[in-house]
Amino acid sequence: MSHDPLPSTESLDSFGAKLFPARHDSGASRALAALIAVISWCAFIAQTDITINRLVARGGGVLEGLDRLSMYLTNLTILMSALVFTSLALSLRTPLSRFCRQPSVVSAVVAYLAFVGIAYNLLLRHLWAPTGYRALVNESLHTVVPLLSMVYWIFFVPVFHSSVRKSLLWLVYPLGYLAITLWRGAVSGFYPYPFIDVSALGYTRVMLNVSLLLAGFVGLMVLLIAVNHSGKPALGRKSS
Repeated sequence: MSHDPLPSTESLDSFGAKLFPARHDSGASRALAALIAVISWCAFIAQTDITINRLVARGGGVLEGLDRLSMYLTNLTILMSALVFTSLALSLRTPLSRFCRQPSVVSAVVAYLAFVGIAYNLLLRHLWAPTGYRALVNESLHTVVPLLSMVYWIFFVPVFHSSVRKSLLWLVYPLGYLAITLWRGAVSGFYPYPFIDVSALGYTRVMLNVSLLLAGFVGLMVLLIAVNHSGKPALGRKSS
């Protein structure tokens, strides 16, 4: 059994690069990233088409359809997934691509995708039963992409250093989404999810629901960061 000392916190980034030297930018990692990117783009485009056509059929317009599309956390997160995994697959040299390829950024997006998948399958799946084309799109959004992104994270995202400040930045997206969505709902009267429907539940119940959801996301975030710090280095030591 090896008794080598654990890497220091300051050296986790370089340690991760050494631990996954071939995996991080390997053909397999690019192929899986490309697959996730293609599914994400296809699902987002299909969901955009479905949403716009539904609003137009009800007498609305394309802009109203795009506005409605942007109110769902799933749609925003799958677009984020498409951008990040496209960057991972192509390794473009643009500032946006370099930002998206950072291990901490990829990990945050994977956390968002996992949260969307878990929340949908626990809280919303029983509310409707789509069939055919819509079922395929629905499963791509809420099951396929979250699962594949977790596989990518486990095998291809290197260990990275995460401070408390950097970890708290992961909360900007869900907190910003909730604040903007509740404001838009107060203006329009439309809330995309039943557990944040203020008109039906009132602010007290909605705030309780929001607190529970945020606690669930923080738990998921802490789990990923803990695995990043302990699980992956341990796996590397066992396989060495």
